Amino acid sequence: MKYGFTSIGISMLALASIGCSGSAFAGNAVANGSLESFIFDMAQAPGIGGAEGCVPKAAGRVTITSLGSVENMHVEATGLPANSDFDFFVIQVPLSPFGLSWYMGDMFSDAQGLAVGDFIGRFSIGTFIVAPGVAPAPVVDPPNLNDANKNPATNPVQTYHLGLWFDSPAEAGKAGCATKTTPFNSTHNAGVQILNTSNFKQGAGPLLFVK
Repeated sequence: MKYGFTSIGISMLALASIGCSGSAFAGNAVANGSLESFIFDMAQAPGIGGAEGCVPKAAGRVTITSLGSVENMHVEATGLPANSDFDFFVIQVPLSPFGLSWYMGDMFSDAQGLAVGDFIGRFSIGTFIVAPGVAPAPVVDPPNLNDANKNPATNPVQTYHLGLWFDSPAEAGKAGCATKTTPFNSTHNAGVQILNTSNFKQGAGPLLFVK
């Protein structure tokens, strides 16, 4: 089962419209026609999986559960390089250029390559970023990728996808992956992406279906 629904006001019409390749849905509907948890898989980033990939067994599964006014997002990633650090983000689109992105936190793999994270916030159709105007922003990491000193103004942008990155190019290199530097950690010198939600359509990431 790649996707299961046991959540958060997800209608049967929404299930039919997701359109994920190879998806299979299961769950126990409650009396009002909605479900209690939303469970779905993450996909391997390009170059990570397959016979020629650097981490061919990498896999992720996410469970989003309602806590009333917020959601708990439980993430389990397996098949990772052992004893390594990763960074988890909510993102606008699953693959480059990723769009607007929100840093959720770190995940650490154990000796068996399992990493688990729990994040509490608004992980639903209501997840968005907005900047009504331009304002000053603190610059705290100039030696790395140069923090912006002000934000760009933007209307509300919905952010429904997820991504997991190596915490550093060095950790990615130890796994045999590319050593490109990306901004996806707190000091803006992370490694490449390892998992994402590209198994959902670009304009219809999984958080869209949490009502």
